[in-house]
Amino acid sequence: MITYNCLNPISNKGLDLFSTDYKKVETIGEADVALVRSAAMHDMELGNKLIAVARAGAGVNNIPLDKCAKEGIVVFNTPGANANAVKELVFAGMLLASRDIVGGIDWVNENAADENIGKTAEKAKKAFAGTELAGKKLGVIGLGAIGVKVANDATHFGMEVLGYDPYISVSAAWSLSRNVKHVTNVEDIYRECDFITVHVPLLDSTKGMINKEAVQMMKKGVVILNFARDLLVDEAVVVNAIESGKVKHYVTDFANPTTAGKKGVICTPHLGASTEEAEDNCAVMAVNEVMDYVENGNICHSVNFPDCDMGKCQAEARVAILHENRAGLIASFTTILGNEKVNVEDMTNKSKGDYAYTLLDLGAKPADSLIEEIRGVDGVIRVRVIK
Repeated sequence: MITYNCLNPISNKGLDLFSTDYKKVETIGEADVALVRSAAMHDMELGNKLIAVARAGAGVNNIPLDKCAKEGIVVFNTPGANANAVKELVFAGMLLASRDIVGGIDWVNENAADENIGKTAEKAKKAFAGTELAGKKLGVIGLGAIGVKVANDATHFGMEVLGYDPYISVSAAWSLSRNVKHVTNVEDIYRECDFITVHVPLLDSTKGMINKEAVQMMKKGVVILNFARDLLVDEAVVVNAIESGKVKHYVTDFANPTTAGKKGVICTPHLGASTEEAEDNCAVMAVNEVMDYVENGNICHSVNFPDCDMGKCQAEARVAILHENRAGLIASFTTILGNEKVNVEDMTNKSKGDYAYTLLDLGAKPADSLIEEIRGVDGVIRVRVIK
């Protein structure tokens, strides 16, 4: 029986995919698998049983990735599952920033008692006039699942779109509309665009990337949108730029004391992935990922170990080994198996930074003593017999 624990509410669309071989438990200490959304895990005792954590979403800042890797816990996320939800909110943000819709709504509510509100509105509406998106230039920084959707759909609004991503994947490149101009210098976006939207992960190299120097390059009246992570933007700099008139609006999905209630800031309470469809999609992807790992040893969308897929095991046995990425370990595994006359019918090894993963399909079920010998190899973190 495989046990799982939900650290946050997880959609039943995903949980219902678990077979009767899986049982829900109340604490992470009892669990083989943990499903999480926003719960902070850095100070949690993870327990010796835990083999996988699946984040029903893309960001993994709430999960101690290095600690998990050292303990042989594979961490998964669900990139792209909430992409459409975030994309739609980006366009809502652009519309709110280009036209004073909120101000107009507030005016109507404040004047609800006016019996002649219709006529009064005709005189008042000029105060809320705005601009259209068509004909404006949009810069998309980061062309992952969300960025590509934003860039492609913006062309249908009649916008001229510039996209920047030095690490764009092959699949993203194929998905990108030919009407999107791919630039190789982010400074081109800063200098040319009326709207700039950021869709990159939060890394040491991207933290505070929208800084004083970047804002100084931008056009007067630019709108900056941030539906990725608040720390990507030096928000104090942007608030000051709004006050000086350099930036028209800062649209963010992350409420904090720096931005909340500030003039020119349009702030939503982290609604990017808050749709029923996105929560369902994330849960389904997360459950499928952990089931494939538990039952077949395959890794897809891990953030701390390499992806590795050998399909469903057709051999007599399959052994999965999480280990350090160092020379000589694979030879050690095959030598141990060879000494016991166990044939390796298929094998794959993948690495990612300091860590690696080896899957071995064997011609015979290995003895417990053989598995213990592999566990004893220096550099081995965790060994599982899948079948």
